[in-house]
Amino acid sequence: MPGGRLTDEDRRQIAAGLAEGLGYAEIGRRLGRPASTVMREVTRNGGPGGYGADRAQEATRHRARRRKQAGPAAAPVPDSGHGRDPRAVQELTESWSAVLVRQGMPRVAAGVLACLYVTDSGALTAADLVQRLRVSPASVSNAVAFLEQQGLLLRERTPGERRERYVIDDGIWARTLLVTTQMNDVLVAEAKRAVEILGDATPAGARFESAAGLLLLVNESLRQGIEEWRRRLAGHSGGE
Repeated sequence: MPGGRLTDEDRRQIAAGLAEGLGYAEIGRRLGRPASTVMREVTRNGGPGGYGADRAQEATRHRARRRKQAGPAAAPVPDSGHGRDPRAVQELTESWSAVLVRQGMPRVAAGVLACLYVTDSGALTAADLVQRLRVSPASVSNAVAFLEQQGLLLRERTPGERRERYVIDDGIWARTLLVTTQMNDVLVAEAKRAVEILGDATPAGARFESAAGLLLLVNESLRQGIEEWRRRLAGHSGGE
């Protein structure tokens, strides 16, 4: 049923959809499930080119046996009393994490960011993250260092307390996009230099010139979008 665990028949339909060349969204629509659920299932089990229904079903049983042998999963750390379904929140966390991994983020770092993002407070301790992700403290520490370097989280310590908390805010994506624009600026500068060396009338020079033009348009759109988002955020905050 939609929202429950994938069945053997679901996995056969996923495999058939991939064989037809369908995207995750279309396969999910046919199954009545989110595209992120399909993407996570395929990513876990060989990727689009290596997914097989029988193999995925057996791998899922194997993971379930390992979890059972390791003991029951730790209960989620309470955050607020909104009456949410814990299983649905856990599935959302896993789906969000899978999307971030698909974008190139390391697995544990993606899990840390996903846990923080679905938490109303936007803040968790290392112990909270170890409990939720079931990974070692060292893995959490490395993931936090990576995310901090990327500007995706902050550390804070409440006066009188020894434990640090890791915190996200509404500005993390704006900071990430600004880093992207800075990287694009470097690429644009190099592309323009390449045009001067190769000549704009040559195929190679034209290729660099086209790339520079695209990156300039992307950066302009990103910066305008960030400024518009900040104006809206300021207006929303001022109206409260």
